[in-house]
Amino acid sequence: RRSLETLAAPQFGDVFARSAKIATDYQRDGFVIIRNAIDADLLQEVQAHVEWLGSRKYLQGLPPDHWHHPIMRNDPFWVRLMSDSRLLDLVQFFIGPHIASFSSHYFCKMPHTTRNVPWHQDGSYYPLWPMKVVSLWLAVDRSDIGNGCLRVVKGSHLEDLEMPGGKTGAAGMGTHTDGQVQALGELVNIELNPGDVSIHHPNVVHGSAANSSHRRRCGLSVRYMSTDVHCVADEQPVLLLKGEAVPGVNWYRSWPKYRSEYDMPFDGCSSWNARRYKDSKDEAEYFSRTDYHRMEAEIRTELDGFVVEHDDR
Repeated sequence: RRSLETLAAPQFGDVFARSAKIATDYQRDGFVIIRNAIDADLLQEVQAHVEWLGSRKYLQGLPPDHWHHPIMRNDPFWVRLMSDSRLLDLVQFFIGPHIASFSSHYFCKMPHTTRNVPWHQDGSYYPLWPMKVVSLWLAVDRSDIGNGCLRVVKGSHLEDLEMPGGKTGAAGMGTHTDGQVQALGELVNIELNPGDVSIHHPNVVHGSAANSSHRRRCGLSVRYMSTDVHCVADEQPVLLLKGEAVPGVNWYRSWPKYRSEYDMPFDGCSSWNARRYKDSKDEAEYFSRTDYHRMEAEIRTELDGFVVEHDDR
């Protein structure tokens, strides 16, 4: 078991004063909900992005709850969304102004599916030190009790991290049993409308039930960390999204470049390549490539590995 000091409420002057309730709720409960975090135009693009990914030939047959960061690595709109100033301004409130991300994941829970997400703590799986990180969930669809919304144990972020070893499900192996969860505290259903976000502490215990409804439940999870946090897994495509890097801590990869003949068009795509973050090594080794089918095959191999890893647990 690994101990983790609770994230302290940041002191950002006027921003803190205007958002005192958010800070109080997060410190007390381990999560917070922000309504209408993005505008209708961007939300429409996000929903179109999910449909576009679902149409990609190399992703056919892959469970849509396994759209992981290897896709993000080569997808400019995905990183455009993660780096949206409105989301980063929210995240800054919790982890400070120098922001990176080591992982992102679309969770698309299709109608009438039987797979649940077992009780777990995100920090138990994160290859990070120290654990100065938050998870942000952006609702793409309406998420409610009927289609298997996120369920959080209020105040459980004050518990130590437990190592995985319990019940298995769509997200792999859990860290807590039903009995342990009942003893921890009040269970809260995180019901969101499209465009809402919830932000979670890495220690908070959460999970979700299967989707027994006729409606899809899709959301994007982004794991944001401070740039003084070391990602110890070299294979993770760590991205610098805002502020300054700490020298020698992480290798920050290039943001994916936009290729008009290959990628989904989006608002601002024509100027994306001029403003995206670039790393010279990554540009030479990865983004100079034009063998898109081979790149897709490599991504699919990584994604299939996630499926095997989780299903075998």
